[in-house]
Amino acid sequence: MEQHKLSASRRAYDRTLRSILYLCGFITCALLVLIIGYIFYRGLPCLSWGLVSTEPSYINDTIGILPNILNTLYLVILAMVIVLPLGVGAAIYLTEYARNRRLVAVIEFATETLTGIPSIIFGLVGMLVFTQLMGLKTGVLAGSLTLVVMILPTIVRTTQESLKTVPQSYREGALALGAGKWRMVRTVVLPSSVDGIVTGCILAVGRIVGESAALLYTAGFGVVVNNFFTSLQTASGSLTVALYMYSEKGETEAAFAIAAILMILTLAINLTANWAGHKLKK
Repeated sequence: MEQHKLSASRRAYDRTLRSILYLCGFITCALLVLIIGYIFYRGLPCLSWGLVSTEPSYINDTIGILPNILNTLYLVILAMVIVLPLGVGAAIYLTEYARNRRLVAVIEFATETLTGIPSIIFGLVGMLVFTQLMGLKTGVLAGSLTLVVMILPTIVRTTQESLKTVPQSYREGALALGAGKWRMVRTVVLPSSVDGIVTGCILAVGRIVGESAALLYTAGFGVVVNNFFTSLQTASGSLTVALYMYSEKGETEAAFAIAAILMILTLAINLTANWAGHKLKK
């Protein structure tokens, strides 16, 4: 009888916890749908071809975000070109070549710590180091270097974890067949871990697209269409910086339109990351 009461109370306890879990999940999904729906409800009606294909004009009193779209694209390209060799190379060294495990642990702790630092701190440090100490002008180059420091820990950690999932027997088999260390890494380990590397890169791109605080002090507020090389040393505002500027000026329609574009890009990047991960695993 006592055992029956105990099992009944345990089942009631499990049902209660399961109900709380489902309730929390429902609230989380409802909040997500509410936020996305509200942004689309306010932003999509404000989107137009003239908004995304022109630059702002104070003479005609019009708003255009073409410079911000191009600047965001420049930042993504330059930051990824710089960070990929550094991040993947550092992860390969730490996982495959480093012998001092204490040093590796310290570096891993440092990368984990860097991922938790607020982005505004990266912006202030980037302004101090890249624009004041190194003498770079406010623009895409200084902004991209700041973003590299921000997303480097993400690339390193995701690549490391992906490399660690490769079975040790793959390495031993390649070495037993006479392959050198680098050839083994290049032809066996890297192809087997490419899914994690690609997923980490896509997530890093998502952080670049959504970043604003770090770019306020390094990339600037420029709203003029420039080519890639001119924008390197010219103030160039990204989409998120433009969102901040227009919201501060009270241009809520333009702000919500940019927010809708950013939301579409965020959803596309996350769906691409999931699709790439499943596709490469197959």
